[in-house]
Amino acid sequence: MRIVIADDAVLLREGLVRLLTESGHDVVAAVGDGDALVEAVVEHRPDVSIVDVRMPPSHTDEGLRAAVEARRLVPRTPILVLSQYVEVSYADDLLATTGGAGGGIGYLLKDRVAAIDEFLDALRRVAAGGTVLDPEVVGQLFARRRRDDPLRELTPREREVLALMAEGRSNTAIARALVVSDGAVEKHVRNIFTKLTLPPDTEQHRRVLAVLTYLRN
Repeated sequence: MRIVIADDAVLLREGLVRLLTESGHDVVAAVGDGDALVEAVVEHRPDVSIVDVRMPPSHTDEGLRAAVEARRLVPRTPILVLSQYVEVSYADDLLATTGGAGGGIGYLLKDRVAAIDEFLDALRRVAAGGTVLDPEVVGQLFARRRRDDPLRELTPREREVLALMAEGRSNTAIARALVVSDGAVEKHVRNIFTKLTLPPDTEQHRRVLAVLTYLRN
C-alpha cells in the first residue's frame, strides 16, 4: 500500500515508517502537521493515511480537522486516526465524514500500534474501505446511552452484533467472535437495519449509517 503518515512526534513517525516499510508498504510522505497532511493527500492520493489527532500548533484537534479537510478535497480517501486517549466526540466527527458514501475510516488508540499484526490488519481494513473503531471507544459509547436511545428496540445479541460492526468486522468475523453461523449474523444484521428504519440500499451504506446511529447514542 502507498501510505501517508502525519504525526509531530518524530520517534513515533519514524517508527511507523520503519514498521510499514519492513512490512512491504511504501510510505510516500511522513509529515508533522495538518497542513502538510492535506497537501500530501492531495498530491499522492495514498491508499491510506495514518494521522495523529493532536498536532501543532495547539495540539488539540488539528490532526482530526486536517483529516476531515483531506476527505473533503479527496472524497473517500481512507484515514486511520491515532489518539493517545479515548475521545468519542472526535471519532463521531470523523465518522460523520462518510456521509453514507463509504471510504475507509479508522480510530485507534496509539497503544494498539504495539500489537503489530492487529495494527496492520486494521490498516488493511481501512484501506479496503472498512470502518475500524478501537474497542475502548466502543466500550465508552455504552456510558453515553440516552433514554431516547433509538437502539432500545435491539435485542442484547443484536447490540453485540452492532458493536462488532462498529469495530469494522465483517459478518464472517462477527460470526467467529460470537461462535454462531454466518446465516445467524446475516439475520441479526437484517433485523438491525429494520429496527433502525434504514431503507434498502447498498450493504456498505447501511452498515455505515447503523454504526453512526450507534456512535451518536
